[in-house]
Amino acid sequence: GLELGSVWRRLGADVTVIELMDHICSGMDREMGKLLQKSLEKQGIVFRLETVAEGVEVKGDQVELSLGSIKEKSQTETFSRVLVAVGRRPNTAGIGASEAGIELDDRRRIPVNGYFETNVQGVFAIGDVIAGPMLAHKAEEEGVAAVEMMSGKAGHVNYETIPGVVYTHPELASVGLTEEAAVEKGLKYKVGKFPFAANGRAHSLGDIDGSVKVIAEEGSDRVLGVHVVGARASEMIAEAVVAMEFSASAEDLARTIHAHPTLPEVLKEAALAVDGRAIHI
Repeated sequence: GLELGSVWRRLGADVTVIELMDHICSGMDREMGKLLQKSLEKQGIVFRLETVAEGVEVKGDQVELSLGSIKEKSQTETFSRVLVAVGRRPNTAGIGASEAGIELDDRRRIPVNGYFETNVQGVFAIGDVIAGPMLAHKAEEEGVAAVEMMSGKAGHVNYETIPGVVYTHPELASVGLTEEAAVEKGLKYKVGKFPFAANGRAHSLGDIDGSVKVIAEEGSDRVLGVHVVGARASEMIAEAVVAMEFSASAEDLARTIHAHPTLPEVLKEAALAVDGRAIHI
């Protein structure tokens, strides 16, 4: 919803986002979600948080939407178009699973073992029909790992380092633990942040909104999570994924030479900021 809303707004449409939660981008780092919301609001997108669509009626070329809120009285607003984007569910209907004797769980997903094999011997499942994030790159890696193991080779998917991206403008990209998840796990951690506004390449591109946030474990300094709101965040997150795949520390990222001027320098500076050593701010 946010992605298409962001596109429509840049094409000139008035866009209102109706969100049941008290924040956008559920599952992402809450601080970074707020940063993205602020940027989108600057572009003119209106957010109605803690609000639910209770009913809809099409009248001619308009749509009347009945909205309920815990903060305000229920009201009706008129829009030209309504996009419903309230999540995803596995598309396991009509694929012959039940006919083949394949079991489904209570969420209509296909349970698999460590080899991606279903309860029916010789039948495998990957991607959106099994548990885990419904992302194309996750499905791709599962497919590779499944075939490797079928052929007797070692296959592995590290579910702790699967990046997620919200393709708005600016983008929001994330890998690893959010700060909320680190707190929930009872981990001791440090945080380093650095804004794109202090990066030369961001200025040359005219995209200075956003920042990078690095979460590192206190003591070991191991990178637990990296979150990016900004230009080309979807491409920048790859460096963080590689770092986490090799159990890198924030110091490792901070001491890695980055070409200048480039956007990934923001990640280097955020890693330096974990120990209060950011240079260009």
